[in-house]
Amino acid sequence: MPAKVDRHPMPKQNPRERIRNFNEVALGYPADVAVEEAKRCIGCPKRPCVAGCPVEVDIPSFVKLIAEGKFVEAARKIKEKNSLPAICGRVCPQETQCEERCTLGKKGKPVAIGALERFAADYERASGTQAASEPAPASGGAGRVAVVGSGPAGLTCAADLAKMGYSVVLFESLHSTGGVLRYGIPEFRLPKAIVDEEVEYVKSLGVEIRVNTLVGKTVSVDELFRNGFDAIFLGTGAGLPHFLGIPGENLNGVYSANEFLTRSNLMKAYLFPEYDTPIWVGKRVAVVGAGNVAMDAARTALRLGAEKVTIVYRRSRAEMPARLEEIENAEEEGVEFVLLTNPIRVLGDERGWVRGMECIRMELGEPDESGRRRPVPVPGSEFVIDIDTMISAVGTDPNPLLVRSVPGLKLGRHGNVIVNEETGETSVPGVFAGGDIVTGSATVIAAMGAGKIAARGIDKFIRAKRERSE
Repeated sequence: MPAKVDRHPMPKQNPRERIRNFNEVALGYPADVAVEEAKRCIGCPKRPCVAGCPVEVDIPSFVKLIAEGKFVEAARKIKEKNSLPAICGRVCPQETQCEERCTLGKKGKPVAIGALERFAADYERASGTQAASEPAPASGGAGRVAVVGSGPAGLTCAADLAKMGYSVVLFESLHSTGGVLRYGIPEFRLPKAIVDEEVEYVKSLGVEIRVNTLVGKTVSVDELFRNGFDAIFLGTGAGLPHFLGIPGENLNGVYSANEFLTRSNLMKAYLFPEYDTPIWVGKRVAVVGAGNVAMDAARTALRLGAEKVTIVYRRSRAEMPARLEEIENAEEEGVEFVLLTNPIRVLGDERGWVRGMECIRMELGEPDESGRRRPVPVPGSEFVIDIDTMISAVGTDPNPLLVRSVPGLKLGRHGNVIVNEETGETSVPGVFAGGDIVTGSATVIAAMGAGKIAARGIDKFIRAKRERSE
């Protein structure tokens, strides 16, 4: 019986070096290591990992191809279901999805599916052998579909529809494509060049992309229908930031994580002075929240010159929603964690700038609706953290600009679009939606899964519409 082989760790930049640059932290597997890691897969007959993938990638098949040294073929196998593999291999929480179902993980460490997906996609791109999938004829005849938003949900929906043979036009309000992939995730975790390459692949499928077009203002949903589109997919994400609702949040030096990361990523503040769009960061930064966005903001602040960065979170480490990998990376880089702590007031100086944050200690009570233990204030435990910058990373809701412009569109209490979960269709016939605009802040892969569901729903809708007219 062959000796047990431990999971191969992902090579990374040294923490002392990487906090001084925005280069990618994770360096990817060399080919020989990828092959050895792929060989750890035992080829389970029931293929539990596939059930854990929101976009239904044939994981055992692509892993087997890597084990055989067929790297380009592995990338093509992934792209049968996933049009953004280089992105997913970097930012998807595989540890709670496909890898969580891996049989090896029951008694040891699961196969590094995410790292292998990244390897295959990167190898294909580096070899110059990328090719578009052959679009298949659409069932019931081709139609025209408008996709609004070029984030993970929109790109996936557009790509899947193009593969079905539909004519797809993707509308993006900003000057660059990618949505949260570009403006929300730092360069050191997801390089912009990777986003560009993945978008180019989607375009190679036949998807037309129109930037600088704000649907709801530049053109309405009704106008899109009048212009001959048979169906419309809304995938504009959740870009409206939450704040804490405490005194002092209007002081200079207070950011939402959405603004902070957008100014750094989309406007390339991280490349100043090459790009003349700097963002002010103080020496002592507090980031409120403990999700992936909070980790991204904290690690970005370090790289932009902060001397001390603190994560402030009202629950304990066990309840932190960020990926373990991102928490560990932040700790390696020197980010400090102040847990069971909740801000109650932001303090300012005579010039109107942040000088501190008053907090109160918390203790955990009974579980709330999220299943996590509810934090309860400890009376008399107030204290002050000296800071000059505060970043609020406590969630986002959909921006109301688009959704309020669609008559009859049914919304939830947070402004999220309500859809049929099996088809993605909204209360307006022919209008579909998916991703964060439906769920609020969630993962890239969850948004992609929603885009895939909506593409199938749109195909079914258009085929039924054509059958009725015949």
